[in-house]
Amino acid sequence: MIDLLVDTFSRPNFVAFVILFLCGLYIAITHHNLVKKVIGLYIIQTSVFFILVTFSAKQSATVPILLSGAAGDPDAYVNPLPHALTLTGIVVGVATLGVALALVTAIYRRFDSVDEEEVLKRLG
Repeated sequence: MIDLLVDTFSRPNFVAFVILFLCGLYIAITHHNLVKKVIGLYIIQTSVFFILVTFSAKQSATVPILLSGAAGDPDAYVNPLPHALTLTGIVVGVATLGVALALVTAIYRRFDSVDEEEVLKRLG
């Protein structure tokens, strides 16, 4: 168990993922400003993309394009699926961020505030 913790924290990518994830979670939970909540959720999403790309990277691997027709060793190639899924997730995430910010703008126009507690107070 100790070896697993030492191995995990010796890699800076995992430490950066944990820091980004926890910062985004802290921002999304503690702030009452809706724009800050959206930014916190986007930071969480970015940290998940970061860890997906980190897990899919291989040392001294090449692109999965076969030139000679022989398959060879599959460990010599990088799996392109996580990268494709991450790219798709980034596109969906940016679109979702745009919709969320448009909703926050509509909330601000109707209630003259982006504070979550004040909006809920005016609704109830």
